[in-house]
Amino acid sequence: MPARSETILIVDDDPTLLRLLGILLREEGYAVLTAESGEKALAVLAAEKPDLVLTDLRMGGMDGLELFDALRRIYSMLPVIILTAHGTIPEAIDSTRRGVFGFIQKPYEAKTLLAEVRRAIALDAQSESSTEEDSGTQIVTRSPRMKAVLDEARVVAATDASVLIQGDTGSGKELLAQTIHDWSPRNEKPFVAINCGAIPEQLLESELFGHVKGAFTGAVRDHQGLFQSAAGGTVFLDEIGDMPLPLQVKLLRVLQQREVRPVGATRSVPIDVRLISATHRNLEEEIAAQRFREDLYYRLNVVCLTLPPLAERREDIPLLAQHFLAGLSAKYNKGCNGFAAEAMELLARANWPGNVRQLFNVVEKCVALSTTPIVSLTMIERALNRVSEDMVSFDDARRDFERDYLAQLLKLTEGNVTQAARIANRNRSDFYTLLNRHQLDPSQFKS
Repeated sequence: MPARSETILIVDDDPTLLRLLGILLREEGYAVLTAESGEKALAVLAAEKPDLVLTDLRMGGMDGLELFDALRRIYSMLPVIILTAHGTIPEAIDSTRRGVFGFIQKPYEAKTLLAEVRRAIALDAQSESSTEEDSGTQIVTRSPRMKAVLDEARVVAATDASVLIQGDTGSGKELLAQTIHDWSPRNEKPFVAINCGAIPEQLLESELFGHVKGAFTGAVRDHQGLFQSAAGGTVFLDEIGDMPLPLQVKLLRVLQQREVRPVGATRSVPIDVRLISATHRNLEEEIAAQRFREDLYYRLNVVCLTLPPLAERREDIPLLAQHFLAGLSAKYNKGCNGFAAEAMELLARANWPGNVRQLFNVVEKCVALSTTPIVSLTMIERALNRVSEDMVSFDDARRDFERDYLAQLLKLTEGNVTQAARIANRNRSDFYTLLNRHQLDPSQFKS
């Protein structure tokens, strides 16, 4: 096996397991560092930063999660995989929601462990290069679902196809639109955004298409609309589902003819723009209710990208919170550099109905009022206001984990129930009962 450039730190108080894991990873070409305790691991990290930490959960002194909390304060983006023979569903939920990359039970399969190691290192390499590669996008993620969305966005960015972005309010639709523009050949031209639901109907047409002097009362000079001011670039129409029907007709004509006619003008003006639109509404339901034109929908929806809510990408919460903390600390000239473990745990368990935007606002409140380097649990509670309502119950957390675990098994086995049940150490009958409980259909996972 050729030597790799990546270094892995293994932490375990069992000397035999430490040695065997070291042999396995060295045979794969990785450089290996070892530590017999969490405290020793921190000492090793003071001298050298690895690309991945593989740690036991139950150890004398500092356990695996306490080590992770300490690592997060020093290296917020360093991936950590926890290995344990004492794994339980609550511990798995706790570790993954606090930002741990992976959770593997002993006895482990070498193939499974190595696959998880490769995936963690690949994501770490991607996150380290994202500042240069995704300049200005501020998209921070280790979520497989978000990674899939970004992969599609990068492909479609190279084309001029119209893109419809769907997602809940605050999930980052405009940020994704800006990213598509930045990755596109039009990136040196303007990116112009407008919220179709925030402007009165009588003004929206003028903002989009422009007007000429004297077109209506108050039109004292010619006004260039967004489609003209974005010449060669990208127009982003946010909340397109709120656009009035009469304007939908005019927008459809613009997209068909690639020209606009300013209000009060007698001639049309050619345009060269790429259109990206976004909505939190279900446009198919709006079409059925005759509030949105079907022909316009198909013009907008050449490629559809759907952003998951923050509650479905919880592994990103620690990354996003730390990312926002660093930027806001610099903005307000504060010395905030981390979260207390209990504070991060509360962030990871909250429901986040306002998604990434709400998380940003919570961190901003904490930074603005902070007088200490570490954001405390009390500050997060105050910023969230309704803490008890935002907490996920234990039963809900266990249900969510169980559903996600079953779905991952079906993806891994491509819908093969026998193989999935064997991996889960359940008989087929029990496994089908679990699938029915969560309304999971194996046929949907077949390739």
